[in-house]
Amino acid sequence: MKNLAIVLTFFLVWIMIGCKPKEDSGIKIISPEEMHTFLQLDNVQFIDVRTPEEHEKEFIATSQNIDFSSPSFLEDISKLDKNKPVLLYCKTGRRSNTCAQKLVEAGFVKIYDLQGGISKWKHDGYEVDTKL
Repeated sequence: MKNLAIVLTFFLVWIMIGCKPKEDSGIKIISPEEMHTFLQLDNVQFIDVRTPEEHEKEFIATSQNIDFSSPSFLEDISKLDKNKPVLLYCKTGRRSNTCAQKLVEAGFVKIYDLQGGISKWKHDGYEVDTKL
């Protein structure tokens, strides 16, 4: 019976630790509507992390293309201001989420990731531009 009490106590402690809220990582997932509002501000850095080919095909106006899969990615982001908000997007949100983690590791403090990427942006009725 004593062993069972120890096992149950250990299990409850393990559950409580696992349910503890995570620290704020500095990354906020935002809707297309919120992104559209942020884009009205002057002091934001708006980054499309897709490939140059994807960016040329379609992009959100005013975005700068920094390819997350490029060997020069870390060098490219080092040119950004770490204290200014960074808005990120990709096609569906997967790459931009991974990129956001890299920005946190690099010391960026305000990172906003477009939920659902450019796909959701278009689905919600917002416009895209093209270079083709």
